Amino acid sequence: MAETGRIRVARDKAELVKALTSGDGCTGPFATFADVIVFAAALGAKHNKRVPVRDISKREPSPIRLETFVAIGHDWVIKLLGITETQDIDILSLTLEENEVQRNHIFEEYANGGLEILQTELRGAIDYSERILLMLSSQRFRTEQQEEEFDLSKFLS
Repeated sequence: MAETGRIRVARDKAELVKALTSGDGCTGPFATFADVIVFAAALGAKHNKRVPVRDISKREPSPIRLETFVAIGHDWVIKLLGITETQDIDILSLTLEENEVQRNHIFEEYANGGLEILQTELRGAIDYSERILLMLSSQRFRTEQQEEEFDLSKFLS
């Protein structure tokens, strides 16, 4: 189960998370570990992919404090995923520690699922920034194309 006050990263995804950040010799597209995790959670949620975090990274990146997400304005993603998954607004309650643990758990699993998707998509890539940009562009193109199509099936009863 999720650790109270921290977001954990799976050990098998730790190297990817480090490679996606800029700093320590890496030239990744994200400034912080928290940015990577939020992007991965959004990607996991988009593809409805939740993967349990079994083996936790103890070193870099160690579990990330919730204050880090609050400081950069990403805590709303954790809350939004919690509401969406449970369909219960009470998950936002600050009075029960179990609500925070459940929100963190949901967020961690979506982030882990998103990191799995990224591992697959980035396999063999030299420039992660370029590959992620291509992923986002292709998704945008697919969305625009779907909006432009005239669907006659809506007129059938």
